[in-house]
Amino acid sequence: MRITIGTRGSDLALKQSEIVRQKLLLVDPGLTVELKVIKTEGDANASPIPLDTVGKGWFTKEIENELLSGTIDLAVHSLKDLPEALPKGLRLGAFPEREDPRDVLVSKKNLSLKDLPKGAVVGTDSLRRKVQVLAIRPDLIVKSMRGNVPTRVKKLETDGYDAVVLAAAGLLRLGMEKRITEYFDAEIMMPAPGQGALAVELREGNSELATLVAKIDHRETSLAAKIERAFAKRAGGGCKEPVGAYAVIAGNTITLQGMLATDDGTRIVRGSINGATKDGVALAETLAAQLLGKLGQNDARV
Repeated sequence: MRITIGTRGSDLALKQSEIVRQKLLLVDPGLTVELKVIKTEGDANASPIPLDTVGKGWFTKEIENELLSGTIDLAVHSLKDLPEALPKGLRLGAFPEREDPRDVLVSKKNLSLKDLPKGAVVGTDSLRRKVQVLAIRPDLIVKSMRGNVPTRVKKLETDGYDAVVLAAAGLLRLGMEKRITEYFDAEIMMPAPGQGALAVELREGNSELATLVAKIDHRETSLAAKIERAFAKRAGGGCKEPVGAYAVIAGNTITLQGMLATDDGTRIVRGSINGATKDGVALAETLAAQLLGKLGQNDARV
């Protein structure tokens, strides 16, 4: 079988697609698996547009279009970038084992968030990260920062930032873990739903490929991914307001933590729920509804 994987061209995207490629080859060494680089709107548009203002799909639409047209067989995405609703005709076939889902701080002088001087400039293009940083340190200045992972780390030295908040997973996959100053637990900085997880997307109806791809699925990652995405969908996570979720699977039980906030960060609500994994989606929807109520909104945000 010859398989073409569609991927963005960044160092991290290529590394993530190579991870999937190697996992498929372990299942069947006789496969021929190639990578095809596809430029997305998010890659082509270099203007300083905060990513939270454009929503999800900016880095996936062109890849999904090629998947639908048949020019590629699989797509590999960072799950947190993938909209909860997929285009008709596509499905998610596997979630390989998750990397560390936490957010981290990379600072110029190796200072933790609490030790940064008053007025220090912290870079992030995530509203979710911004409101949580300012909840801890309202005296800091949070400025938008775009670019791939190495570019954002480099901007610490060139663009006047004192620190940047990033996903641990990207730095770890790129072998840049020595740059990490501080890891944030979910109770302090709730990660994005699906953060640290990869999603392998394919066309519906290809049973042979679906059977192959399913062999690289990781049970705990798959369960957590579906539950966190259910929370985000119920909470209106495709919109611009900050949403965070983190599910921990232990056998047949789940603990889900969630966070919602207003876009100006004036109100942040958090909560958790426990139960059986078979009830995971219902539990996620229940927690999202509870937090929406605490935030003063009775239904999913639109």
